[in-house]
Amino acid sequence: MFPALLALAALSIVMFFGSLALIPVLLVRMPADYFARSESPFASWRRRHPLAGGVLLVARNALGAALLLAGLAMMVLPGQGIITVLVALTLLNFPGKRRLELWIIRRRQVRGAIDWIRGRAGRPPLVVPDAPPR
Repeated sequence: MFPALLALAALSIVMFFGSLALIPVLLVRMPADYFARSESPFASWRRRHPLAGGVLLVARNALGAALLLAGLAMMVLPGQGIITVLVALTLLNFPGKRRLELWIIRRRQVRGAIDWIRGRAGRPPLVVPDAPPR
């Protein structure tokens, strides 16, 4: 039992420091109009290069799944859980993805944290469309 707890603690530390390094890089590299676009920035590239696009799609989904699991774990462990989940969602492909991303990014605290990270790197804040009226 002790080795399992030690392994879990080591995994938590790696996820914490890994998210501190990786998540800001991904947020800074994200186009400012990512959430305002109607189509993924990679969609036209994938249509022109189907084989490379397929490989890229599998790699992005694998990285997204790993970040999603890490983000969910960071909800209860140390780390930036909700931002990691948001970055994971931008990498994954699934039905309803855009609606879920917009729901998360429209949260004031999430948007403020992301724009702060982007501002420190000299990047413009994200452009997020307003929520449609109900």
